[in-house]
Amino acid sequence: MTDVLTLARDLIRKPSITPRDEGALDVLQAALSNLGFVCERMKFEGDGGDPTDNLYARLGTAAPNFCFAGHTDVVPVGDGWTTEPFAGQVIEGQLYGRGAADMKGAIAAFVAAAARFVKDQGQPKGSISLLITGDEEGDAINGTVKMLQKLKARGEKLDVCVVGEPTNPQKLGQMIKIGRRGSLTAKLTVHGTQGHSAYPHLSDNPIPRLMKMLAAITDKPLDEGSAHFQASTIAITTVDVGNAASNVTPAMAKAAFNIRFNDLHSGASLKAWLTKTFDALAPGQYDLAARISGESFITPPGALSTLVSDAVKAVTGLTPELSTTGGTSDARFIKDACPVCEFGMIGISMHKADEHCAVADLENLTTIYHKILSGYFGAAAS
Repeated sequence: MTDVLTLARDLIRKPSITPRDEGALDVLQAALSNLGFVCERMKFEGDGGDPTDNLYARLGTAAPNFCFAGHTDVVPVGDGWTTEPFAGQVIEGQLYGRGAADMKGAIAAFVAAAARFVKDQGQPKGSISLLITGDEEGDAINGTVKMLQKLKARGEKLDVCVVGEPTNPQKLGQMIKIGRRGSLTAKLTVHGTQGHSAYPHLSDNPIPRLMKMLAAITDKPLDEGSAHFQASTIAITTVDVGNAASNVTPAMAKAAFNIRFNDLHSGASLKAWLTKTFDALAPGQYDLAARISGESFITPPGALSTLVSDAVKAVTGLTPELSTTGGTSDARFIKDACPVCEFGMIGISMHKADEHCAVADLENLTTIYHKILSGYFGAAAS
């Protein structure tokens, strides 16, 4: 039997800060191979992304194929830790370390759940697979996207997928993610003519124009939300002039902003709206570079969310909220291959100093994943 705490600690002890693997996938591959999974390393590079090592593991060859997806890469440590970030220490019932919540703990729980399933029920009437990337916290170019492309090219299909992102705000069992908002990041450069601040009529200060352009997109809400999504938001992340002189108006002013948008918009429609709005205020006087890292998506409430929700309620006693809040995840790619939802650890400490998860939650998450597998293959067999 796979011990979930031991595996979680072994994974945390590998400092797999994006894009480095540092042996994390080796640890995972060894555990899965011992259970009978056929493991395949998928290494990709190019397209402007960092070279990335990934792991696809499958137990069985028949359909349906239940997939668990996740990532072994973690964000940089940062400052403020009171514990060793990659020691995997257990202190007063809490497992500390970078990745404990996001999301090495969930990966360990899924492996342990698969081990229990095989012990209790034998080989699944179908297949269990893991799709594990090493670049989710990075550029997300040479990971999940290319793994899915490779599987599709050889005719291998995922039927449903659970992503182990930390979805719960404060208690295990509070929230399942059934979709995510889209994300558009833009850089706006407004042009003018440098001049002496005492003679503003002889120059063209771009700063007031930039302020008007930003106000035009932030003064009113984009929308009031939709059936399954909260209202879209625009956050200005930086305004830069780089002017060291108090008696000179600059020739250029820059700003960046991020739009998290719901299913009332698309990346293309927002780019068109931004262009139309800015053209009305500063025609020919600005440059706009916009990058869409993901469109909004949703797997409507149905068989998959009910399966996960029933397992969560059976273990925790809580009825989880079906949510689309938060940032992006690799579910935005997987949704093109099969129905997908997300459920994992408590996220309150993710990306922070002293990231941690409760040992009891590791055990309970393992039980939840075990119940999901049992329910899925029980339904598939009946």
